[in-house]
Amino acid sequence: MSGSEFLQWAAMVSLGLLTVAFFLTIFRILRGPTLPDRVLALDMLVSIGIAYIAVVAIKTNFSLYLDVAIALGLVGFLATVAFARYILQRDRNRMDDNPNAKEIQK
Repeated sequence: MSGSEFLQWAAMVSLGLLTVAFFLTIFRILRGPTLPDRVLALDMLVSIGIAYIAVVAIKTNFSLYLDVAIALGLVGFLATVAFARYILQRDRNRMDDNPNAKEIQK
């Protein structure tokens, strides 16, 4: 087996494993059970997308895809931070609306 054949084989195996990870992540997004679980699954979905792009870049030997993967990573990071702030603000609003929430949380 030559080096290029091995690279093509490894790329196909990687894409197959990434597809399995993609469907398991979609299952977690749909199933939940909580909003932070879904946000974490969405972040994982972005990571899987970056991995897909990287494998395709290696397979096709087209390095422009790597720039797209970096941009997707930055957007995914900002989206995760925005979701985390939303969850934090939502929890703070619940604490303000329910005066007994501080006692319940202890």
